[in-house]
Amino acid sequence: MHTDLEIARAAKLEAIAAIAAKLGLPEAALHPYGRHIAKIDPDFLAGLDQRRDGKLILVTAINPTPAGEGKTTTTIGLGDALNLIGKRAIICLREPSMGPVFGQKGGATGGGRAQVAPMVDINLHFTGDFHAVAAANNLLAAMIDNHVHWGNERGVDPRRVVWRRALDANDRALRQTVVALGGAANGYPREDGFDIVVASEVMAVFCLARDIDDLQNRLGRMVVAYTREKQPITADDLKATGAMTVLLEKALRPNLVQTLEGSPALVHGGPFANIAHGCNSVIATQAGLKLADYVVTEAGFGADLGAEKFFDIKCRQAGLTPSAAVIVATVRALKMNGGVGRDALAIENLGALEAGLANLGRHVANMRKFGVPIAVAINHFATDTQAELALLIRTAQEKFGVEAIVCRHWADGARGAEDLARRVVELAESGAARFKPLYPDDLPLWDKVKMIATEIYGASDISASAAARRQFVDLEAAGYGALPICVAKTPYSFSADPSLLGAPSGHVPPIRELRLRAGAGFVVAIVGDIMTMPGLPRRPAAERIGLRNGVVEGLS
Repeated sequence: MHTDLEIARAAKLEAIAAIAAKLGLPEAALHPYGRHIAKIDPDFLAGLDQRRDGKLILVTAINPTPAGEGKTTTTIGLGDALNLIGKRAIICLREPSMGPVFGQKGGATGGGRAQVAPMVDINLHFTGDFHAVAAANNLLAAMIDNHVHWGNERGVDPRRVVWRRALDANDRALRQTVVALGGAANGYPREDGFDIVVASEVMAVFCLARDIDDLQNRLGRMVVAYTREKQPITADDLKATGAMTVLLEKALRPNLVQTLEGSPALVHGGPFANIAHGCNSVIATQAGLKLADYVVTEAGFGADLGAEKFFDIKCRQAGLTPSAAVIVATVRALKMNGGVGRDALAIENLGALEAGLANLGRHVANMRKFGVPIAVAINHFATDTQAELALLIRTAQEKFGVEAIVCRHWADGARGAEDLARRVVELAESGAARFKPLYPDDLPLWDKVKMIATEIYGASDISASAAARRQFVDLEAAGYGALPICVAKTPYSFSADPSLLGAPSGHVPPIRELRLRAGAGFVVAIVGDIMTMPGLPRRPAAERIGLRNGVVEGLS
C-alpha cells in the first residue's frame, strides 16, 4: 500500500492558472507562489460582491480517536465528487499547523486519493501565513513590555498583562515563563507564557475578519492588559495596530491550491477547534461562495467542538447560512468508542460497534438543533466487514433517522464519494435548512456555557472556581455579555475527561477560567485540564521526518 506522501508525489498537478480558470479567475487576479500555489488578489474578490452565493456544506465528525475518522479526507473527497457529478464545487480548508505536523498527527492535507496538493509545501510553511500571525502577535507582546519600560504612560499593571506570546510548535516548557530577567536594561520582570499560534487571538481575528479594514478594527479592539484600576488597555491604546496590519496584509489574501483530481481548494487560516474556534477564514469561505455553486468546508475535531463553533461563532458573525452538514464516522472509531482497544479494531465486533454508535447518535441529535439537514459519511477502511457496515447503516436509518453512506474516496477518489455527493445535493437543494444558532446573543455568559454543556455535551450542569465565577460577573459588567462562547476542552470526549468515550451523560464540566477575545468577538471558556500550548508526544512525528536524497520523507 502506498503512503499518502507517495500518492501525492506521483500525482500530475495542473498549473495554478488552469485551476483558477475553472472558477473564472483570471491570471491577473493571482499572486503565484511557484507553479501550484497562488494567493488571490483582494481587489478582484471585492468585485464579486454582487454575485449570488453558492451553497455551503459543513463536514464534521464524531469525536476523534486514535482509530481515525478522516474528516479532511472526506471533505476533499466530497468536493471532488461534487465536481464529478457536474456541480461547480470548491473546497475550503484550514492550513496545517506545524505543531501537529511534527507532533502527534503528522500532515493535514487529506489522505489517499483525496488530498490537497502540493502536500509538502502546504504542510511546511506554505505561504508564510502562520509566520505572519506569530510575528504580529509577538510584535504586540514586545510593544506592551516596551511601553512599560519607557514610562508606562497608559498605566499598564504588569501583574495584569493578559497578552501571551505565540509559537507555531508544541512546546510545553513555554506554557509558563518569566520574561525581562537580567536587570533594569531588560525591562520589568513578570510572569508570561506562550500559546500555540493557532490558539492566539490574532489567528482568530485573522480568520473572522471580512476584509483588511475589519481586520485592523478587530486588532485594535484586542484587550492586552489592565490598569491597577482594572481598566482595559487595547492594542489601539499602544499604537500597535497599524504595524500588525502591515504584517498581516499579504497573509490575509486566501491561498488557492488543488486536489489530486484537479478540484480548486482554498486553504487559509487554521485555528484549532479544541482550544480555538476551529474554522478556516471567513474571507476564503465568502470567496468560495461567490466563485462556486457548492463550498465544502470542515470544522475541526468532533461536532461537539468544531461544528458548534462553526454555527455559533463563524456563521453568526459572518452571516453564513449552511445548507447541509455531513458527519464523518468510521467503524473503527465507533468500535473504540464501544470499548475496543486499538490492537483489536480489525476484528469484527458487532457488540462494541452497537455500543459505540451512541457517540454518533448524539452528534446527529446535536446537529439537528441547528436546523441543518444531515447525512452520515462512513469513511471505509479495508478491515470493515459487511455485517458491521450493515449494522451502522441500519442503526443510523432506523434509530437516528439519517442516511449513512459508505464512502471509498481514500482508495477511489471522487468515484468513491459519488453517492455521498448526490445525497448532499438532494439535502442542500431540498430547502430543508432552517439554520439557527444554539443560543441568542442576549443570553448571559454563564447560561451560554451551561446551554452548550447540557444541550451538546450531555452534561447536567457546569461548575466554576470562585475566580472563574468572578470573571463571568466582571465580563458581563464590562459589556461583553452579548459575545458568543468558545469552549476550550478535550476533543476526545463529550466530557472534560478524555477517557470517557461513547456518549457520557450527567457529568459537570469544570470551568477553570475565562479569556476575553474582544477583537475576535468571543469569550473563551477553559474547561478542565486543556492547555493552549500543547506538548510533544513520547514519539513525535518529527523523529521520522527528514530529507533523503533531497526529498522530504516521513510526512504523512
